[in-house]
Amino acid sequence: MSTLFLERNPFDILVRNFFQEAGAYRPLAESKLPHPLDIYERDNGLGIDIACTGISKEDIEILIEGNIIRVNYERPKDELDDVYIHKGIAKRSFNLGWKIDSKFDLSTATADFKNGLLQIVIPYAEGSKPKTLKIK
Repeated sequence: MSTLFLERNPFDILVRNFFQEAGAYRPLAESKLPHPLDIYERDNGLGIDIACTGISKEDIEILIEGNIIRVNYERPKDELDDVYIHKGIAKRSFNLGWKIDSKFDLSTATADFKNGLLQIVIPYAEGSKPKTLKIK
């Protein structure tokens, strides 16, 4: 192992990549950050948890169109002019959408909002539940 390798730290690599054209460095403003969420499947159906820190539930729109569910939030324009010293809480606009498999029943989906977390539960459709056959 060379001594040169041991002397490098993450800052050195960041600066080196910044000045290289083919480097992996991209400014944060140019990167599209994914919105924090969890999607999981349980015994009762499909669950979607979406982080909505600092957002009122009245400002969130949930649309169901056929087998597609969309969750939208548009950040108010007056907040866009704020000058931040440090910005660590993501209160950015989002427009999320998923095509839901037919084994789930979107018409009986429910949504709950607790402590900045939007929880959507989409139960299984009746025909997709496992069945037990008796042997004759």
